[in-house]
Amino acid sequence: MVDRTVLITGATDGLGRELAVRLGAAGARLILHGRNPDRAAAVAAEVTAASGHAPLIILADLSRLADVDRLADEIIARTSRLDVLVNNAGTGGRPDGKRELSADGNELLWAVNHLAPYRLTRRLLPLLQASAPARVVNVASAGQQEIDLDDPTPEHDYDAYTAYCRAKLAMIMATIEYAADLDGTGVTVNALHPATLMATTMVRESGATAISTVAEGADATLRLICDPGLSQMTGQYFNGTRQSHPHAQAHDPKARRRLLEISDTEVISAVG
Repeated sequence: MVDRTVLITGATDGLGRELAVRLGAAGARLILHGRNPDRAAAVAAEVTAASGHAPLIILADLSRLADVDRLADEIIARTSRLDVLVNNAGTGGRPDGKRELSADGNELLWAVNHLAPYRLTRRLLPLLQASAPARVVNVASAGQQEIDLDDPTPEHDYDAYTAYCRAKLAMIMATIEYAADLDGTGVTVNALHPATLMATTMVRESGATAISTVAEGADATLRLICDPGLSQMTGQYFNGTRQSHPHAQAHDPKARRRLLEISDTEVISAVG
């Protein structure tokens, strides 16, 4: 990873922070995304102590698609290459589980866990292709539930866990479509469930008991980021370090294409 440029979203806590410190220590040039300036400063200091090199920190609220575009614009302006994009940022929603809308009017879990990485990847594809061989790693979840493509984010009978599972399935479906579109370009796109119920802030706030460590999740994610044996692997879903099968809907080409049409419409309505 020496001198390879890596962007990690959601890098100020949990899995993202662990990846940042370990990749920095391995010699990567890091671009770290976060929302909170104090947390960003803390992780930057930790990375600098481990590596001797200060990362580039860019703050953005990924629930706002205009902020996603601003993040992409700043990255494009400030670096000439991008070897790895790690779409790690995510949210489990409100502690009380109530439905919440983003500033763009989209259901919040759908906005952050699917639309933001979908848009960011699209915006950074030219830079990734110019830097090929390059990799996109999408941090998804083993929790996946079928999406009603006529009403992907329903208001009635709302359940936050169901919304989360649908958004993560959408991320995996987009992963497969991106991989097909990028075939032959030198850019690979894969998704993974890093580990089950890692000891992260999101898990603690949900009230669940952690059963995996962040280090375990980082091990699995780093494998997709830098294992030379996976340099040609693309369009796949991994459960930890094992290649696995996502929800059956992810294998339906028509469903995947319809999902991307919906996603593009929602992005256009937010950013024009």
